[in-house]
Amino acid sequence: MKIKEMQEIIKEFCSLRDWDQFHNAKELAIGMSTESNELLELFRFIQPKDIDEIVNRKKEAISDELMDVLFFVLRFAQMYNIDISNAFKSKMKKNDSHYPVDVVKGSNKKYNEY
Repeated sequence: MKIKEMQEIIKEFCSLRDWDQFHNAKELAIGMSTESNELLELFRFIQPKDIDEIVNRKKEAISDELMDVLFFVLRFAQMYNIDISNAFKSKMKKNDSHYPVDVVKGSNKKYNEY
C-alpha cells in the first residue's frame, strides 16, 4: 500500500468520526510521542539479551504500537500537506552528509560528537 493510500484511509476514518476538530499540530505531535512511549513501555526493564525474545513474544502488541505511531505521523503529514516521500528523501540526504560511512561506520555517536 502506498503512503497516499494510507493517508486517504486515515483521512476518511477521522472525517467519519468528526475528529478534524481535535487534530491540530500540537495534539498530533503529542499523539506521536504518547504512542512512541507506549511502544517503549513494552521494553521496560528488559535486559538487552532478552530483547529478541520479547520482540517475538510481543510482536502483535509491538506492531499495534508501531501502527499507532504511524497513524499520527501520516495524519500530521496529511493535515499539513507534508509530502512524506520527499521529506524522507531530503532527510536521508542530510543524514548522509552528517554521517559519512568512512567516518561513522561502526559508531553510534551523533554527528556533532565525532
